[in-house]
Amino acid sequence: MQAFTTIEALAAPLDRSDVDTDALIPKQFLKSISRTGLGPFLFDDWRYLDRGELGQDCSKRPLNPEFVLNQPRYAGCQILLARANFGCGSSREHAVWALAEYGFRIIIAPSFADIFYGNCLKNGLLPMVLDASVIDSEFDAVRTMPNYRMRVDLATQTVATARGGIFHFEIDPHRKHCLLEGLDDIGLTLQAAQQIRAYEQVRRSQEPWLFGSGASPA
Repeated sequence: MQAFTTIEALAAPLDRSDVDTDALIPKQFLKSISRTGLGPFLFDDWRYLDRGELGQDCSKRPLNPEFVLNQPRYAGCQILLARANFGCGSSREHAVWALAEYGFRIIIAPSFADIFYGNCLKNGLLPMVLDASVIDSEFDAVRTMPNYRMRVDLATQTVATARGGIFHFEIDPHRKHCLLEGLDDIGLTLQAAQQIRAYEQVRRSQEPWLFGSGASPA
């Protein structure tokens, strides 16, 4: 997993509450078990004027000119400004994979669905909760100021805006450590590889029958 450093990036506004995971990545793309290849299908029903299918070449599909991410001013954005209850619906991890492959590193909203929030942290995305009044103000700023950028410092848990505001956000200390070090659950486990091997050796010597290398106990 890519380590999370200080990120200064363009922000894009998605002014909709209760954006569910089916909107993030529709059900027809759940046939894929790969973490890659889903970025072109992020927000598929909103982003395109036709229905997408897994494996389709999206470069030739008709775009919806009204959808925010299709507007040239938001090209290359890595921060998504969103509304309350973002990521509700099913627990599909594909939604986070699609966001990450599209290029997003940070989602800022007043609240998130619990499972989606956890999936973000386990896949290198930072879901940041800010007060609804702050979000309202930032939506106004993003719309009126071209090339609106934010600077997020995970180490200090702060976000600095293009208008000079600095806001603090909360995050679980363990998940903060994992993001800063680029550790998913597998990487975190591998940090204890030496201790795991030592435990298995002791267990093998004490209870060899569990490993097929000795007779069963009487």
